[in-house]
Amino acid sequence: MMKIIVTGASGFVGQNLVPYLSAKGNTVRSLSLRTENWQLEQDATAIIHLAGKAHDTKNTAAADVYFQVNRDLTIKLFDRFLQSPVRDFFYFSSVKAVADTVSGVLSEEVEAQPYTPYGQSKLEAEQYLLAQPLPAGKRLFIIRPCMIHGPGNKGNLNLLYKVVQKGIPWPLAAFENARSFLYVDNLCWLIDQMLTQAHVASGVYNFADDDAVSTNELVHIIGEVTGKKARLWAINAGFMKSIAAIGDKLKLPLNSERLKKLTESYVVSNQKIKTALNIKSLPVTAKQGLRNTISVFDKIATR
Repeated sequence: MMKIIVTGASGFVGQNLVPYLSAKGNTVRSLSLRTENWQLEQDATAIIHLAGKAHDTKNTAAADVYFQVNRDLTIKLFDRFLQSPVRDFFYFSSVKAVADTVSGVLSEEVEAQPYTPYGQSKLEAEQYLLAQPLPAGKRLFIIRPCMIHGPGNKGNLNLLYKVVQKGIPWPLAAFENARSFLYVDNLCWLIDQMLTQAHVASGVYNFADDDAVSTNELVHIIGEVTGKKARLWAINAGFMKSIAAIGDKLKLPLNSERLKKLTESYVVSNQKIKTALNIKSLPVTAKQGLRNTISVFDKIATR
């Protein structure tokens, strides 16, 4: 079994990944990069770098904070890794390091054009890591997950759940879209497979569930899990965009950023990692993963 160092272990992904890897018999150590004079444990097999400044949908964070955390801290950690005997380095980047909007399907070969400080800081960290000569025997994995969900997850899925659970009609049914999600159990399984399969080559890998799901389908899934009738209203899309613009000014729950997240298409290919692992599909289907997450929301709400 392996010793694995995890940064950002207290975050949503870390809270799921650490016990998952521990249950496999590994020794998992949390590393805080906020403490002064932090040191790498030299007998570790892998570093999984989850720590980072998350995307702020309210757009209140200063741009330089993203670069200090997502780029500069990553560079410092990676330089230490290169000088150590540790074998693997996993950097959790994001699909947003490539594109804020997607036309068609996002693969690893798409030219990166991020528009936000969050995406730009992630990309600059990626570029530094990929530019460094990798010593023999070491592996570098740059992971680009799409929207991750699971127990303990907040955000837009929880917002959508509350809308359906309260019997409020979904007013954005006029928007036809397809979105990729990533169930956290699939994420944990992929990391474990990459750790244990020594033939998997260094590189950039998208993480996403196998199938994309529309927001309207998601509303139906929530209704199915909660026992509530899904009510969809196809209100004029232009009118809803105007309402969201007002939300930007008045700091309402529905703003342009959230409307975009809820209604745009964002389809991510996971074929590269499946080919690398020689698998046809991930353990949990996209819809089943969403059902699992929603069922946890429902248990908490009905306590």
